[in-house]
Amino acid sequence: MSHFNLENEVSSLVRMDAPIAGGTRGPLTSRWTKKTDADCNISVNNSLNVSTSAKTPMKTANKSMGAGAKTPSTETKKTPKSSGKHRTPGGKAPKTPTGGDRFIPNRATTQFELGHYKIVSEGKPEDNELLSPTQQEYQRVMSDNLNGELLNSKIIAYKSKAPQAPEGYNNNLRVLYSTTKTTASAKKTIRHIPQVPERILDAPDILDDYYLNLLDWSVNNYLAVCLGSSVYLWNASSGDISQLCQMDGQDEYIGAVSWIKEGNYLAVGTSSGEVQLWDVMQQKKLRSMRSHAARVGSLSWNSYILSSGSRSGSIHHHDVRMAQHHVGSLTGHAQEVCGLKWSPDGKYLASGGNDNILNIWSAAMGSQSTENTQPLYSFSQHQAAVKAVAWCPWQSSLLASGGGTADRHIRFWNCNTGACLNAVDTKSQVCALLWSTEHRELISSHGFAQNQLIIWKYPAMSKIAELTGHTARVLHMAMSPDGTTVVSAGADETLRLWKCFAVDEKKKTTQKSASKGTSSTLHRALIR
Repeated sequence: MSHFNLENEVSSLVRMDAPIAGGTRGPLTSRWTKKTDADCNISVNNSLNVSTSAKTPMKTANKSMGAGAKTPSTETKKTPKSSGKHRTPGGKAPKTPTGGDRFIPNRATTQFELGHYKIVSEGKPEDNELLSPTQQEYQRVMSDNLNGELLNSKIIAYKSKAPQAPEGYNNNLRVLYSTTKTTASAKKTIRHIPQVPERILDAPDILDDYYLNLLDWSVNNYLAVCLGSSVYLWNASSGDISQLCQMDGQDEYIGAVSWIKEGNYLAVGTSSGEVQLWDVMQQKKLRSMRSHAARVGSLSWNSYILSSGSRSGSIHHHDVRMAQHHVGSLTGHAQEVCGLKWSPDGKYLASGGNDNILNIWSAAMGSQSTENTQPLYSFSQHQAAVKAVAWCPWQSSLLASGGGTADRHIRFWNCNTGACLNAVDTKSQVCALLWSTEHRELISSHGFAQNQLIIWKYPAMSKIAELTGHTARVLHMAMSPDGTTVVSAGADETLRLWKCFAVDEKKKTTQKSASKGTSSTLHRALIR
């Protein structure tokens, strides 16, 4: 019987589906499979049977054996209950969360066929190796033709963009993750401009005439004001007021005043067409120059040449050094010349008339005694009288002009090319223009309906400030010699001083008046 026992042992050892002998457990079941108590008992019993058969030979049961014979294999033992401290690895399956925090892709954006193709094609590399190079190339070409760009695309694709935030939504986190660079030496973008005048002076009997120029400020800080038939001087340094001259006739009046660059002499235009030259220090009239047939409403200096504009539309040049003062004429206007200004470099003369024409003249024109009727440029874009003309102090070829009630525009001109650079509708009559010498700004005075002064930022032409206070149209403006204060004269018979162009102390430099040699030479020429 021993050989039967040997066969049984060998048979049990070579069986692959039987538990391993020695009382150890077989391979672990899947961690997601939950064992029942009955399965555990059967597994333990099988292990015990195998271990018993390894020690005691199994007896075959047949009819010849006694009924009372029992083998160890028929005995059963109860398995001990496992305590809570020791659990099998596959005792319980993890619970699946039921909340909405799991990512579930949209089936519409999931390409199952492409995923299956990649798994099948890439999972069997040995199959491709068995194919010939021709067959491999054929499969590659067929795959490219059938799938195209899908082979290089992702299985899960997000085709729809994220929704945009609603209008007006502000992300609070941006405050936490945004910084602004600030330095201690940051410049102020907006300077303080006083909205009230620094001083108000009375100007009784000032003429409410749009075509006259009744105000000018000298480099020596004297303000000349025409009040009816008289000219008054106000010393801005001391506050003293003195009368310079008065017309003899009852119906005569002053139409224009203009200081020479050096500030010692004042030119006066009268309603009778006369141009007078006065020495303000000695309170003495130096000479009278007659050449116009109508009133003189505009004056402008260019060194020793004094240009005067008349109601007849003509412009005369006067050389104040010579006895025969009339050295040239310009007849480019059909109506009264109400705006007249020489450029800072003395190359151009701008003249605006009641005929809505703005003319630019070269310095060479009108220097001879013969009349010249051809301006360098003639602009007709304005739709009303052009009284306000002002040359830019830092760009000598840049001119600003303003139109009357029917036009209301401020226009900018390049006098080197004759091009109109910009046009701004001010919504009211433009009476006067002044450029700031300290800032890239200019100021304009207006009539109906606001009667205000407006400070503009150039070249953006954005409003910086509006100065109100006049109750009638602001006809005239002049600037102080230091460039900080603007005086405005209105038809309400008041003069208002606005400190609207503050000087930067770092850039402030002392300016000297004209040299003594030039003043003395001119004085000797005038008194001859």
